Order: sequence, then structure tokens, then C-alpha cells
Amino acid sequence: MSVVSFVEISIVMPLRFGFAAALLLALAAPLSARADDAAQFPIIADDGSIIANHSVSTDLVARIEKLKNIVVVGNPAGKVTLYEFYDLNCPYCRRASADIDELLQSNTSVRLVLVPFPVLGIPSILAARVEYAVNRMSNAENAYKFHRAVYQGRGTIDDQRAFAAAQSLGLESVELRKIANDDAFGTVMKEHLRVGDALGIQATPGLVLGGVVIVGYPGKKALTEAVNSVAKCGTVMCP
Repeated sequence: MSVVSFVEISIVMPLRFGFAAALLLALAAPLSARADDAAQFPIIADDGSIIANHSVSTDLVARIEKLKNIVVVGNPAGKVTLYEFYDLNCPYCRRASADIDELLQSNTSVRLVLVPFPVLGIPSILAARVEYAVNRMSNAENAYKFHRAVYQGRGTIDDQRAFAAAQSLGLESVELRKIANDDAFGTVMKEHLRVGDALGIQATPGLVLGGVVIVGYPGKKALTEAVNSVAKCGTVMCP
């Protein structure tokens, strides 16, 4: 059974689960880059390395737009759409979130689509349940505020940290806790995992930009250059 299959099974478990469920969740190890990942475009990350990337079909990109539990922020009519598949316990996602937030402030042509992708174990799945409830109950602006707030501080982000972030924004409630335990979460998030798998996202963050999947975070400078290239010529690297 693949890692994604283990996560698909474990993700349906509610906030309270037994030993057997916890054991199964523990088997959901982080996704790692595939051995056959290659760099279709010579995108140079900020650390000087060439980061894995590959083109995907417009049909696959369109599947992202149909997902439930995505949040669209920035300019809804922006010329450049950046899709971010992230795990709340991925340190690179935390750094990317801060950099992308700065990018949104400085570039009004960017449309950001946040796609929860909880693949790093039990805490990530529990936190994703809370985020799911916030997204269900709030508008995109408040959902994004939660997304940024939950990354503040250090340490593991689990349901308690996520509930605390919601409470700090006045979003925590009995209803939110009820929605966080909704069985529908499993169905919704398994589709996120299937789409991410189809796109070849084998590490977080997984970025989709200009019809190209960038596996991992290239850094603020490299991402900004790729966004500017898409705005100029429609792809991550102009001829």
C-alpha cells in the first residue's frame, strides 16, 4: 500500500480516535521526492540547487479548482494563479507562507489558491480538521487570517494549536468543533490527496504555477521570478 493510501485511510478518523487508528496514522510517513523527479525547467532555487518540476495538463489543473475546502485569496481576478498544496507541519510551508504573503502584498496580479494537503501524520490531520471547519464557517479573508495565524510560534501544530489560532481570531465555537468532527472531512480531503498524487506532488509545499508543478519550495526570489515570468509569457521561464 502506498503512503498516499495510508493517509487516505487515516484521514477519515475524527478528532478522537483509538489505538488502532493512531497506529495506522503513524504509518503515514512524509512524502519524499520520487527518484524519477526531474527538472523540466532549470529553475534555480535560492540555495543554488535546481528544483524538481514538471508540466501538467490543463485538465489536471482544472481539477484543483473543483476541489472543496480550498481558499482563494489575493486578487480573485489576478493574471497569475498560484496553487499551494501545503501541510501545516511542514517547515518549508511555514516559510513559504510568509514569503507568499509578502508577494500578495506587493503584487496585485497574483491569485493564490490554498489547498490543504495533510500528509505528515496525526497532528497535521487533526489540525487540518480544524482548518476545514474554519473554512466552512468563514469567508476567504478570515480563513486566510487563520492560515497565517496558525503558523505563528514554534512546535507541532495539532488540533489544540489550531483551535487556539481560531480562538485568537474570534472563530472558535461549539459549532466549529462540531464541523471539525464531520465525517465529510474524510471524503473532501481524500480528493485533495488524489488530485495531489495525480499532479505528482511528492513533497510539500507543492506549487502549481503556469501549468508547471514545482516540487518543494524554491525560495522567495526564485518563486517571485517564476511568478513574474508567468505574468510575462505564460510559463515559469520565458524563452
